[in-house]
Amino acid sequence: MNKLYEMVTRFPQTEVWNDSCSCKELQYAIDNGASGATTNPVIVGNVLKKELPEWEETIRDIISTHPASTEDDVAWDVIKALGAKASRLLLPMFEESHGQKGRISFQTNAKFYRSKDKMVEQACELAATVPNSQIKAPTSQAGIEAFEELTYRGVSINATVSFTCAQAIAVAEAVERGLARREAEGLSTAEMHPVCTIMAGRTDDYLKAWVKQHDVMISAEALDMAGVAVVKNAYRLYKERGYRTKLLVAAFRNQHHWEEFIGGDIVLTITSDWQRKYNGSDVVIQNNIDTPVADELLDELMKLDEFKKAYFEEGLKPEAFEHYGAFLATMNQFLGGYDDLVRLIRSYMIK
Repeated sequence: MNKLYEMVTRFPQTEVWNDSCSCKELQYAIDNGASGATTNPVIVGNVLKKELPEWEETIRDIISTHPASTEDDVAWDVIKALGAKASRLLLPMFEESHGQKGRISFQTNAKFYRSKDKMVEQACELAATVPNSQIKAPTSQAGIEAFEELTYRGVSINATVSFTCAQAIAVAEAVERGLARREAEGLSTAEMHPVCTIMAGRTDDYLKAWVKQHDVMISAEALDMAGVAVVKNAYRLYKERGYRTKLLVAAFRNQHHWEEFIGGDIVLTITSDWQRKYNGSDVVIQNNIDTPVADELLDELMKLDEFKKAYFEEGLKPEAFEHYGAFLATMNQFLGGYDDLVRLIRSYMIK
């Protein structure tokens, strides 16, 4: 039995999602216990690079049947097409679980991260693409406002571009407000499944870059556990407060990003290459979620103000979310990835 399948069998509350909408990769993930998938423009661009011959006809058909569409319009139709195809692999699980599993995440345009209204409008459009949709948007100040409104409208959100405990708590509180508004009007929340991402590996990446830039001596072992520490602190607070949002770990970089969360009521969104590494490992499948990060490693990390901003609930105010270093680095990548996708579409239109 592969390790991820063993984990979800022994600890069904610990979910695995495939961090891609590639149907080949998703089928492998499902065969090994996965119950969801994610997309974003960067992921779609990467899938197209690997599987372009399979999608060229779809791209050309969208262009020819929508003669007035801009390259951006076509790009979003392609994103929807890839997501819709992958969603069909998950739909039986979605229906059987009444919305608690089998979802695929679509991400709003990263360019909208400062506008609640634009995120909400596009999120509702994307949510209508397939019945088992989940909608990702950046956890900026405007994003927090959007998450409340989307939850109220019955959209299951996936808060992304999130690296800190402060962001995770703000998301959970926004979702609770949205759920309360629905319930006050007698609207059902039974099939909703909100999640909040913490990009643990990107938290690590940012802190590693920061200490290198500022010539600060922190052990590699401590830096590899920074994102883990942030997630575990947020997880503790989620459980203490009974939030109905589920934490999701993304951006896997090492064994800790999987092993440390085994047994948790949590989602792990893992790329196909890391799934294969984990499945081939000799890691003992045991409950590790409540095992704290070693004091000596946490003490090292506490020397860094940038880590404190990520670790503590009061580390950042909502207006500072979009100025945190990991947010800036990730948004730049997402925006660049979207531009690359549009350039690819343009190459089929201008010829």
